[in-house]
Amino acid sequence: MQPRDLYTKVEDFLSDESFQRWVRFKENHTHWEEWTLESPERAKLVAEARVWVLSMKIEETELSAQEIQRSLQDTWDAIQTQQVQKPIWRMGWFRVAAAVLLVGTAAMTYFLVQKNPTQVVITYKDLVEKDTEGLIEQTNNSNKPQLITLADASSVLLQPKSKLSYPKEFSGNERKVYLSGEGFFEISKNPNKPFYVYANEVVTKVYGTSFRVIAYPSQPNVEVVVRTGKVKVMPNEEIQTDTKEGIMLLPNQAARFVRNNLSFEKILDITQDKPLIASTNTIEQLSFEFRDIPVHQIFTTIEQAYLVKIEYPKEKLKDCYMTTSLSDEPLPEKLKIICESLGSDTRYEMNGNQVTIISSGCN
Repeated sequence: MQPRDLYTKVEDFLSDESFQRWVRFKENHTHWEEWTLESPERAKLVAEARVWVLSMKIEETELSAQEIQRSLQDTWDAIQTQQVQKPIWRMGWFRVAAAVLLVGTAAMTYFLVQKNPTQVVITYKDLVEKDTEGLIEQTNNSNKPQLITLADASSVLLQPKSKLSYPKEFSGNERKVYLSGEGFFEISKNPNKPFYVYANEVVTKVYGTSFRVIAYPSQPNVEVVVRTGKVKVMPNEEIQTDTKEGIMLLPNQAARFVRNNLSFEKILDITQDKPLIASTNTIEQLSFEFRDIPVHQIFTTIEQAYLVKIEYPKEKLKDCYMTTSLSDEPLPEKLKIICESLGSDTRYEMNGNQVTIISSGCN
């Protein structure tokens, strides 16, 4: 059997016992799923082959590999010519099943796979190309998270091997960004202008909150994890699922979209989900509730969370303490609140990952 990377026809998959067992019994699920999602064209071919395997539901047989391959070839030839060359009563049981399948599912297969391929997979590239605003793309090729500040003062911690596309300015009555990979979002509040994160097959709608989206193209699931506030997770309008109305998530809840069967799973307590706990980032582990805390400790917490460097007049602020809640605020808003609390002559400047606090001391 040739390597699966060389498969170009449906019968290549149908003659692969490992593929059949994956479709029918979920064996080697991750192995096949990740390989399938590497290419939209491959996903279309796999989807068609899956329809055949699931529709036939052929039991174990004692036919030889050569007989099976010959039967498969006969059936595929029939698809190409839209007719069965031999009388059905002269075929073996395998060929009878295939001939019946041809009559019953050829039209359905063509409609599902050829006419609506996005029902299988929607890529970051597809989404970005449809946007007409003119987007800025940020790619994190480093080995640590990158901080991105958006035009509305929302902030995003973009993880390595991830991409984010966003407009220079948010126009109209909504804010939209596109993610491939993983990012932690803290969205500035604007009830009149909801914020949308498009991540492959999943759309997250939010008005002002913090949450994490994991949508790597090579992984079998897309996940949205809420830290503060409330979000609504929906399937992309081109994906047909039984959850069209979306799922509402509260703090410490999550939604998992399973690409294999286009279904959603709501996780009511992320502490009970080991994969989600294992993937928790530093910013999600830190508390931003401060009660009579030295300002320099608050700055240290922010540096740890956002991987930024904060310079400030240490002598002037060494006796400054603060009580405040910064949990549901993006980084620019956190800095603004701190500066306002210290006094009217305190302000901050931000250049990439460098933050400078200008102050003559606290009131």
